Amino acid sequence: MKKLYLFFLPIFILCNSCGIYSFTGASIPEGAKTTSVKYFQNNAPIVQPLLAQTLTEGLQNKLSSQTKLNLVDKNGDLSFEGTIKDYSITPMALQANETAAKNRLTITISVKFVNKIDEKMNYETNFSRFADYDRNKSISQVEEELITEITKTLIDDIFNRAVVNW
Repeated sequence: MKKLYLFFLPIFILCNSCGIYSFTGASIPEGAKTTSVKYFQNNAPIVQPLLAQTLTEGLQNKLSSQTKLNLVDKNGDLSFEGTIKDYSITPMALQANETAAKNRLTITISVKFVNKIDEKMNYETNFSRFADYDRNKSISQVEEELITEITKTLIDDIFNRAVVNW
């Protein structure tokens, strides 16, 4: 056991001190010091007023808590911008009487990630996530909870695609 400890301790110190890798899974390129997140514009046909702010602030918080990068207003070494493309509710799991047993809230976003240090990591792509809810509940009863759940997953998708290279 002691031999394993002595083996892994120097590796841990090297990885932790160089700032390239963190045990949160983030792999930040050497030389990257800042990150920026431009406010996500809501271009969805149905506009949920707090969604853009929730998504923008959630990504900023994730980057601040999971990396050592300093958050700046614009032109970060790693920068994110995007738009909310869709916010829709659709019936799911039709029953014999042709009524939906569940409804689905889907949020689709478009994200552009620019890595000034390693341009091979740049991407521009769509992410889409959904959550189902019981038809006996109205969207207003579950919307806040569903948005929190979906945006958390979307933020993880954005973060993982940008800085987690598993």
